[in-house]
Amino acid sequence: MVLQNRVTPFGDIVAIPQRGMLTGNRGIIHDPATRTLLKRRWATKAWLTCLCEFKGRRRDVMARRSWTELFFLDEAVALAAGHRPCFFCRREAAEAFRDAWAFGSAVKVPRAAELDAVLHAERLDHGRKRLHPLSGRADELPDGSMVAAGGEAYTLAHGRAFRWTARGYEGTVEIPRGDALLTPPSTLRALRGGYRPILHSSIDVMEGASADG
Repeated sequence: MVLQNRVTPFGDIVAIPQRGMLTGNRGIIHDPATRTLLKRRWATKAWLTCLCEFKGRRRDVMARRSWTELFFLDEAVALAAGHRPCFFCRREAAEAFRDAWAFGSAVKVPRAAELDAVLHAERLDHGRKRLHPLSGRADELPDGSMVAAGGEAYTLAHGRAFRWTARGYEGTVEIPRGDALLTPPSTLRALRGGYRPILHSSIDVMEGASADG
């Protein structure tokens, strides 16, 4: 049974067999009796990305009245959907994200709740994914950024674009002229400030194959 717990770059939660590198949550948004989602798609402003394995702990997915386990192909997708690193299981990454988020600006290093408040305003538009205008050229965005182009989502890395699909990343193409920025502006600031998200290994494989070709 494929559960509805995979997150797309557009923030939707869908039922696809895609395996994710990271898990995470938006609070309790499922019914453990049926292992199906409730109507709401978030129950807290703290949208997290977590490790799939942490100190040997195991969870039965969506099987109890606890946070709803969501899964992301990689961290670029999680960030685009509006999530951030967890301060519990990914403290080093969370602190690096927070420091980069405030780097080069007059903003003091924020508390987790302050990060969440800003991200929550950036991630939603009347309950749906907020798309942000591109203020410059897509090929000038840092690695790990995601853009929408022609209704598709692309992760940018190594000067190329990788199209997100339900099966994973497909192909390596020149960075398209983006219609909108999927990565929230404050998260983009963190990427510009030096935060390096975890990208799916297929990106390096496809980039290597493209270089060999």
